[in-house]
This record gives sequence, structure tokens and C-alpha cells, in this order.
Amino acid sequence: MVAMASGLGPLLSAAEAVRLELLLFAGFWFVIGALDELAIDIAWLWLKLTGRTSTQHLDAPLEPALTGPIALYVPAWREARVIGPMLRHALAAWPHEDLRIYAGCYVNDPDTRAAIQAAGVRPDGSVDPRLRIVVNETPGPTTKGDCLNRCYAAMRQDEAREGHRFRAILLHDAEDLVHPQALSLIDRELERADFVQIPVRPERHEASQWVSGHYCDEFTDAHAREMVVRAELGAGIPAAGVGCAFSRGALDRIITRRGSDAGPFDPTALTEDYELGMLIGRAGSEGKGGRFVRMRAFDGSLIATRAYFPHRLDTAVRQKARWVQGIAFDGWEQLGWSRSPLEFWMRLRDRRGPLVAVVLLSAYALVVLTVLLRMAEAAGIYEPARLPPLIYWVLIFTTLAFVWRALVRFGLVASEYGWSEGVASIIRIPVANVIAIISARRALGRYISDLRGQGKSWDKTEHDRHPAEAKLRG
Repeated sequence: MVAMASGLGPLLSAAEAVRLELLLFAGFWFVIGALDELAIDIAWLWLKLTGRTSTQHLDAPLEPALTGPIALYVPAWREARVIGPMLRHALAAWPHEDLRIYAGCYVNDPDTRAAIQAAGVRPDGSVDPRLRIVVNETPGPTTKGDCLNRCYAAMRQDEAREGHRFRAILLHDAEDLVHPQALSLIDRELERADFVQIPVRPERHEASQWVSGHYCDEFTDAHAREMVVRAELGAGIPAAGVGCAFSRGALDRIITRRGSDAGPFDPTALTEDYELGMLIGRAGSEGKGGRFVRMRAFDGSLIATRAYFPHRLDTAVRQKARWVQGIAFDGWEQLGWSRSPLEFWMRLRDRRGPLVAVVLLSAYALVVLTVLLRMAEAAGIYEPARLPPLIYWVLIFTTLAFVWRALVRFGLVASEYGWSEGVASIIRIPVANVIAIISARRALGRYISDLRGQGKSWDKTEHDRHPAEAKLRG
């Protein structure tokens, strides 16, 4: 035993030194992160106590008459399995005469085009004139921004031919399930804003409690807490890419700013929706800013966009890597920062993904080292050094902060999905952490490849199921 101890002594001493460094590094950033979240929590609780964040309820259905024509863009690449149910449901749920849907597809994706065409046929055999197929003659996939700009060009052609102008543009994805009251609500809110965003409510895939479920946790936390605070504080509101609408005047200003008639969406961006929301979402001298609207319909349902998110680890990593690259890396280049302290803080929060991944990886390495050293201590071959008192206080604070965060997440998820999902949301925290770590690594690799001139493409997630095909909860 003594010989073993003397042989392992230098190695264990080095491991102890590494553990201390990891404790200092991870502890420092965990404290910063905890204070950051606590600031949002305090603001959220204060707003709730003052009644400024209470979810409002509609007393009766909103009238299906729009203030002006609205164009809905639905970009699609290899979405033949879901875009048909999505379009049929949207056309049925939204009978508004002033709605026109521009479904974008590609010349080399005939299955998606056929599914769109079939969706426009009514039960009586007639074709719904509100649906238009927009075929991108450039073989896909290009980027989502490019596909959206092609829809914008088709809309401009219709305006020139028909002699009218659309009031706003609404965005949805091919896998979305729209709420019947959402379009009328968005139309009403556009009277007071240039950009309107309603919540996203992920549906958990029954075959994936963990990967699919962690989207429920994160979107609920963001759209029931953080986005509410951002909206009340007057900070920029990021667009989720679905359930969001932009006034035509705001889009015209974006086009003028870019100096191009190609369209308002950046064809080189991986998160063109986020960028557009941040550019429009703050009220200023040029416009009315953005609004995040959280409201329940007269039947008690949350007016939100529902969708199935990836339920496999590899597809979740691909999707989140695209988000991390677009928001953290590309967003830094394309949007820069802000002189406003509030806006600077929010952009730091948006772009913290890569740093969070490094800190989480350090924390998990710290756990492994601690277990190994405790095993050596139990075997009597090593006695670890006593930690400085400051480290103990850091550990106590971060542990309490984690418990608080878990309780807040439980409360938010349980209120929307039920107490069983609230409990599961706590258990799913390590799953979300692992996905965040792998996604950040993939995002960095893709960003470096783009810097080398390899070009961007629509690295999107293909979907195999639409919420309309399943019985939804809540």
C-alpha cells in the first residue's frame, strides 16, 4: 500500500492541483451565471407581484377579419412528410380572406412541392386561392434566408400585378401547428409594434422523454420568464422564426439599411430570424419596436406555436449547433454590440452558449477528478489538501443557486405541462448540458470552416411527424 501510495503520489498531487484550478474557473463563472439568472428572476418576480406579467385571457374569439393583408412565409426543404398537414391545418384554422401563404420549396425537391400542391386542394376539390407555391430555381438547400427572400420576391410580384400591398409578413416552419386565434391576435398587436412574437410550445415526443423533453423545459423557461422580462424592460426581442410577424414598414427600412432589393432576410445568416428580430425589436426613432405577447384564448389554451422538436441526440445537436453558430459567432459579427447597458447585457446572454459549454465541461471534469480523489482518500493512499474557505462559500452559493433554478424550472414547466413533466425537467438538466457541450463544439468547427470560405448551407432538421397527427396535451 505504501509503495502504491508513493508511486501514485505525484500523479494524485497533480490531479489535486488541476481540481483546484477547475474549482476556481468553474466556480467563478457559475457565480457570474447565477447572479445573471437571479437578476432576471428578481425582475420577473417583481413584475409578477405588480401584475405586469400576468398572462391575459381572451373573453371571446377574435374576429377573423384582418386590418390589412398578411403574407405567411413557410420555407421548406425536404419536408414532404409534415408540410401537408401543416398547411391544411393553417388554412382551416385561419379562414381569413386577407391571408396568403407563400410556401417556398426547391426545384430539386419534387416531393415537398407535390405535398404543398396537395395541401391546397379543398375537400370539395377546389383549390384554395390563398396558397401559392414558390419554387426556388437554385437547387437546394441554399439557406433559409435565401428561401425566404424568394418568397418575398414572389410577394412583390403579386403586389405589382394585383395593385395592393401586404401589411405584414408572418413566419412559420413546415412542422408548426398554429393556434386558431394566433393570426387575429398578431394582427391586433401589430397596431402597436413593428414586430410581434408569440410563445413557442414544444410537444414532447412520446418516444423521447429526455432529448425531446428538454426543448419543453428550455422554451417554457425562455417564453414564460426571460422573454417577458426583456419585453417589459424594453430590450431587443429575438425572433424565434415561428409565430413572429414583421410590419412591412420595418422590413422596408431593413432593406434600405442593407442597400439591396434582394429581400429583408440575410441569405448568409444561419439565424436570419433572430437577427431580424433584434434589428427591429427595440423601439427607436424609426419604428415602434417589438412586442412579446403571452395570452390564453377563451378556452384556456395558450396562444402559441406548437411543434415537435428533434427527439434524437444527433439531430438535436445539429439543430442547436446551428443556433449557437448563428447567434453567438455570426451574431457577434453581423449585429455587433450595443452602447445601451441593458441591450449589451441581453446580447451577452444570447451569446454565452460557447462559454457555458466550456464551463459545464470543466464542471463535469471536476466531478470526475473529485470522485477519483475521494476514492484514493477512502483507500488510504492520498490525503487531499484542505480547500480555501472562499471555495466553500462559492460551493454553497452555487449549490443554493442551482436548487433555486431547479425549483423555478419545475414551477414553470409544471404549470404548462403538468407536475410529472415538472419533475422530469429537473432530471433532464444533465441531458441539456451534454447537448449544449457537444453543440458548442460542432458550432465552433462549422464557424471555422465558414471562415475558410467553405460557405454556408441550410443544415436543417428534417421532420417526420406533425403535431396535427397526434393528440396534444394542454
